[in-house]
Amino acid sequence: MIDIRPFASLGHADHGWLDARHHFSFADYHDPARMGWGKIRVWNDDKIAAKSGFPPHPHRDMEIVTYVRTGAITHQDSLGNQGRTGAGDVQVMSAGTGVTHAEFNLEDEDTTLFQIWIETDRPGAQPGWGAKPFPKDVRDGQFQLLASGNQDDSALTINADARIFGATVKAGEAIEIDASPDRHLYLVPSGRVRVNGVEAQARDGVAITGEDKVRIEAKDDAELVLVDAC
Repeated sequence: MIDIRPFASLGHADHGWLDARHHFSFADYHDPARMGWGKIRVWNDDKIAAKSGFPPHPHRDMEIVTYVRTGAITHQDSLGNQGRTGAGDVQVMSAGTGVTHAEFNLEDEDTTLFQIWIETDRPGAQPGWGAKPFPKDVRDGQFQLLASGNQDDSALTINADARIFGATVKAGEAIEIDASPDRHLYLVPSGRVRVNGVEAQARDGVAITGEDKVRIEAKDDAELVLVDAC
């Protein structure tokens, strides 16, 4: 099953400093048909104005993945972690027993990012944070694993049965990834693509299940972010 969630149909909140699109119910946006996808609970497409950001706030028992599309985000938390994550790179936070964090755009330009929440498999675990650069040329024409619940992967580690991938694909080219029919995959492309023959536009959400292989044909040059979760 390939279900396209058009960008124009997503939840929308404009706070001035933050222009957010919600793929799933979040904050004041509620859609009973879009409460999540498998264990993927949140996928926010955020634009954060220069010199602004999220002040300190708490989380617990959630795996939070931030994929920076343009600009950069600077993280600080109650565990003493600090770091700047730039475009194309990823940070993860396991909220566990509880953590307070702030995320600020300290740059002179807007920052755009995906904030993805995945339900944890380890409630009450020790909280943690990590970040890692992922040069885009490594994922040109192929999927690169960015974060995973498998500590043996050469990626950032989260406490969930999930994998987060990134790829870039040029117009007219195609890439494939194996899937399991009982898994829940969610894809957001930056340009027009065809997913197993189904058309999707830039920044649409593509919810996938029941497939054993996913073939993505690019109609535009596109950056792809894909989550595979149970």
